Amino acid sequence: MTVQSPADPSDLRAELRDRHEQVLGDAAAALAARSFYQRYPDSPSPRVHGEGAAEKGLAAYESHLGRPFDLGDQPTTGESVGSEVSPYGPELGVTYPRLDVDAAMAAARDVMRGWRAAGPRTRAAVCVEIIDRLHARSFELAHAVMHTSGQPFVMAFQAGGPQAQDRALEAVVAALVEQERIPATARWEKPGKDAPLVMDKEYVCVPRGVALVIGCNTFPTWNAYPGLFASLATGNAVVVKPHPRAVLPLAITVQVCREVLAEAGFAPALVQLAAEGDGEGLAKELALHPDVAIIDYTGGPGFGGWLEREGAAHGKAVFTEKAGVNSIVLDSTDDLRGLLGNLAFSLTLYSGQMCTTPQNLYLPRTGLQTPDGPVSVEDLAARLGEAIGRLTGDDARAVELLGATVNEGVRSTAAGLGALAEEAGGEVVVESRAVEHPAYPEAVVRTPGVVRVDAAREDVYTRECFGPVALLIVTDSTEQSLAQFVDTVREHGAMTAAVYSTSEEVLAAAREASLDAGVALSENLTGQVFVNQTSAFSDFHGTGANPAANAAYTDAAFVAPRFRVVATRRHVS
Repeated sequence: MTVQSPADPSDLRAELRDRHEQVLGDAAAALAARSFYQRYPDSPSPRVHGEGAAEKGLAAYESHLGRPFDLGDQPTTGESVGSEVSPYGPELGVTYPRLDVDAAMAAARDVMRGWRAAGPRTRAAVCVEIIDRLHARSFELAHAVMHTSGQPFVMAFQAGGPQAQDRALEAVVAALVEQERIPATARWEKPGKDAPLVMDKEYVCVPRGVALVIGCNTFPTWNAYPGLFASLATGNAVVVKPHPRAVLPLAITVQVCREVLAEAGFAPALVQLAAEGDGEGLAKELALHPDVAIIDYTGGPGFGGWLEREGAAHGKAVFTEKAGVNSIVLDSTDDLRGLLGNLAFSLTLYSGQMCTTPQNLYLPRTGLQTPDGPVSVEDLAARLGEAIGRLTGDDARAVELLGATVNEGVRSTAAGLGALAEEAGGEVVVESRAVEHPAYPEAVVRTPGVVRVDAAREDVYTRECFGPVALLIVTDSTEQSLAQFVDTVREHGAMTAAVYSTSEEVLAAAREASLDAGVALSENLTGQVFVNQTSAFSDFHGTGANPAANAAYTDAAFVAPRFRVVATRRHVS
């Protein structure tokens, strides 16, 4: 919905505060209770979004293709960049203005005073309006996410649209709660012998400086929105640096941000896009810029680790999500079919290209215990392969779960199962099958494969194999499985973990292990909740307690470092 701007922008700000007061209150209550809350429905059904919404979204996406993207008066060098090619095959042909970095930083610095003066609640209301406008463009964003990340369409709609928008709202509300913990004013009285000493005090939340969001290729909106909106809601200007192969979803986002800010009487320079070509190294240049005070990053551990070290050295607040080795401990089950179906879906979804997809499956040599007797390692591998086959046996249906592989690294990993097994002294127990996409013949689509390895081969299973590859690690016992799980996560990190057991003692030990490792745990998932999915307002994404990430979406530690409190005090007669 587009708001007609009143003549006085302050009128629109008041209108936005009134309009979004209820949602801010409801979302804050859900955040405090960690209960279910969903502002943005994630079904692409026309019953939810209206007839014609999908067609309009597709047309809006196609209108961007093969032409320059308009970002208004954003400072530019006069050059253009853009080389996005869909993992499904087509070239997007969109070009973006190259940001004049120094001019952009100067503009961002200059406009933060007015944004700061607006106060936390006005900023939050403006942010909610931005997110609402993004929601109205969810189908357009879905196609942009699909054709830059390789996600299947429904997943791109859900994760790239409404679920990302709920995460954005979560960050806004968390930021508002932390800022409003500090009263705007206070009267301070100290009893005295003759008369009390009285002072009036004012407290203002001030932004840290310019925030930099460094986007990723696989989840360009979902991973960028928490940092973007947490920084914006706390008064900071934001420069968004997308992955060079996934610019369009964040370009649309920045465009919407700038439109709403301008309507509300704020400078569009509060949000700017820094697009680049492949391999230009702009992220490093921006991260080292003296005006950048906050950095949000999703990507590999090499650059993420460098950002953490350099950020600390330069006094910057750095929030990273890096690589990890997600683990599942298999002990026993009373629902083997549910376990296999749930695990097969988790491995299959988006070809394993999620930071939350399980990789290491720990199983004792004695097999998985069931009411009908133990299921051997060989039998479990065969049954898991059958479960994956049921999901992916029909190519036309399979691609709606698998999507397309996003880059050559993922493709080589999936194609190199034999070499991996040979290196590990193991064997391929579930083959990765090439799938033909009926609509996009150039897409490279792979089903997940599984390699059996021995627990002694820590050199193999302690490194991330990003993509449709899982390792079935054979241990001497469940106790050893838990010990290896803890050691691996402590040293190499993980975003998710799970356990399957009918033993309360084993479940209690797994909970202790997850606390020791610093990773969230899922127990006995056999239904429609999967280990690689999290829910805004209830589930934390990451913990910041292991090397996979130094931050969590969204806790107080994620938002509070983005602002500081400056006080003014004066005597009262």
